[in-house]
Amino acid sequence: MDAHSRFAPRLPGPAINPIVDNSDEPQPSLSDLHDFEPKLEFDDTELLAPSPLEKDVMVGDFVLAEDPELEPEEDVNPLEDDFEDQLREQSENFQTPRNKCDFLGTDKQGRHIFGIYASRFPEKSQLEGFVREIIKEIEPFVENDYILVYFHQGLKEDNKPSAQFLWNSYKELDRNFRKNLKTLYVVHPTWFIRVIWNFFSPFISDKFRKKLVYISSLDELRQALGLNKLKLPDNICDLDDKLNPSRKPSTSPPSSNINASRQQQHKMATTHQFGVPLKFIVMNSPCLNSIPPIVRKCVDSLSITGVIDTEGIFRRSGNHSEIMALKERVNRGEDVDLKSVNVHVIAGLLKSFLRDLAEPLLTFELYEDVTRFLDWPKEERSRNVTQLIREKLPEENYELFKYIVEFLVRVMDCEDLNKMTSSNLAIVFGPNFLWSRSTSTSLEEIAPINAFVDFVLQNHKDIYLIDVNQRTVSVD
Repeated sequence: MDAHSRFAPRLPGPAINPIVDNSDEPQPSLSDLHDFEPKLEFDDTELLAPSPLEKDVMVGDFVLAEDPELEPEEDVNPLEDDFEDQLREQSENFQTPRNKCDFLGTDKQGRHIFGIYASRFPEKSQLEGFVREIIKEIEPFVENDYILVYFHQGLKEDNKPSAQFLWNSYKELDRNFRKNLKTLYVVHPTWFIRVIWNFFSPFISDKFRKKLVYISSLDELRQALGLNKLKLPDNICDLDDKLNPSRKPSTSPPSSNINASRQQQHKMATTHQFGVPLKFIVMNSPCLNSIPPIVRKCVDSLSITGVIDTEGIFRRSGNHSEIMALKERVNRGEDVDLKSVNVHVIAGLLKSFLRDLAEPLLTFELYEDVTRFLDWPKEERSRNVTQLIREKLPEENYELFKYIVEFLVRVMDCEDLNKMTSSNLAIVFGPNFLWSRSTSTSLEEIAPINAFVDFVLQNHKDIYLIDVNQRTVSVD
């Protein structure tokens, strides 16, 4: 079957690269049956087998290379067996939400994380349109490094995509979808995936195998992503409880957790600049105009000609272990020198500072207002944005936001070289400027947040770039 015959228009999309080492632990073996899910990605430039799967024929859900000597055996297809009972039971009463995928937040390196759910797959006849909708939803984000999490719970016989369909879909994806995907986590894998993996392992390159990681529990997923909270559908959480009955949830009441957090903050060394409130830094560090010293160092280092025009600045991930080491040194009060540090590590350090703040720079108070940005009439946006920034941001937040926006505008001025437009920068910094107090930020909420930041970058001169002392409204 012609790979291009399944999709009339070309599908956009990002690519899949080797996983970035986020820890000192060795990567899991990809040759084990429990490690990776092969059917979700192929790299036609790196196939180990000489024959492309362009002319493959289907036997059940497998792809088999054409062979005139091959006689299909109707009674030996393992995919016709009913081995997904456990997953199917959990999804019988689950209604598909409007979103095809979810934005789950950013990982330890600030990369966007998207969740795809087998329980939301429609019947096979509608899968083609479903895939297009997923691609459309995440397309604005795939110019940057990103993470996919596939939740296998809920896969059924009537919505199980064939391997030929997956292969054709992959062939139509834009290079960015494949290249910029850094890790694909497969959560709650079953025997179905193991069978597929064994069958397709001869066709999968080592390069792609390093991107696929099997996850057996949600606790393991949270640890891998560096997220304490994950807002997931109840059916996935219920299955996780069933599969991991020995896991002991925290029995501490909410009030105890809050008190513990306050005590920890009270014991925090005054030298800390990561993981503490902005006001704490301003009160305990030599901050000129409320700008934390490490932020000023990062901006100064990144503003140098030959650095600020680095292609993909803020888009590419820096070495996680180097970033963590620098954060620890800063929190100990050491005077770090960034002159010889890699540009992407410095950029990652700045993003990490914003992401680690106890409260987002744009504050929890502004969350509901900002997430309604796209609902405002266009003629009212400038006035509303100006009012929010000038009147509702605390002084230290106002000054730091102004400082970072001014720097990002200088980054935009070099977009011919660094390829970072206001839209690209908004996608990177939006989730680091603002997030929800109680839940994960949804895909519908991240869009207006990014649009808000994009609007500020494009209209910074008209919105708020005045001295903080001039914000006082005169009274007659």
